[in-house]
Amino acid sequence: MELSGEICKVYTAGYSFHRKPFYMNEPEGVKSYLFRFQTEGNCLLRYKGGMDEVEVGDLHLYAPDEPYELKIDYTPNAAGLPMVESGDYHIFFGGEWADTWWNRTERPAKIKIPLSDNIVDLLRQISMEKRRIDDPYPEILSYYMKILCLSIDRYLSEQPSSGPKTYLAYQIKNYIEENASTAFKLDDVAMYVGISVSRAVHLFKEAFDTTIMQYALDVRLNMAQERIVFSPMPLEEVAESSGFANYTYFHRVFRSRFGMSPKEFRISKREHIT
Repeated sequence: MELSGEICKVYTAGYSFHRKPFYMNEPEGVKSYLFRFQTEGNCLLRYKGGMDEVEVGDLHLYAPDEPYELKIDYTPNAAGLPMVESGDYHIFFGGEWADTWWNRTERPAKIKIPLSDNIVDLLRQISMEKRRIDDPYPEILSYYMKILCLSIDRYLSEQPSSGPKTYLAYQIKNYIEENASTAFKLDDVAMYVGISVSRAVHLFKEAFDTTIMQYALDVRLNMAQERIVFSPMPLEEVAESSGFANYTYFHRVFRSRFGMSPKEFRISKREHIT
């Protein structure tokens, strides 16, 4: 089935970060298609008739009229203390193009995506485009949305077949994403999956073509980007809450990666969306 040239309509797109309990229930279902991608912390989300524990990297896909229920509550942190932390991108969209795309193939209702994947960049870009107050080129948003939908299909088609090695590598990746905001060592990662440090390092590199600590840095920088743009946190708090030991180090690696300081990044992105 060939996709038409119709506009893909984006009704709502944004980023939410919760530090207080939150509950939402739409028993009659969402009124459009919905993508929800967890970037930080965890929550509970309706999935296959029950409440599913959502982790960092989980992308949920909803069709119109599917029941939607979200619960964000206290969970223990690394020290065993209760806390609330949940960050996500959410996009409500529809239109003839979306209908054609959705119906042309079967897809899982939940997909696990690395935080460093280009799909995350598209989610961020769509959220910023939607926040524009005055936009003389609304079709740009439609194009971004189409690229996101097609990128999800390509991502699914490129996934390797699962096996023991792949399973362990993804367990390591999940550990990194769930613990990136805290200080951890390679020993902690290896102990989590029950293998030696050298084997953990090798399996992760083989599966994802990057190192464990480099991926942890990527995840931390991704967290920081969202908080710099979408939260009122002071930059020092952004650095600390995103897993960086001190602001000086955070400032150096951020500038090295993005070519500007965290302050300059915040100014440029907020000017871009106003």
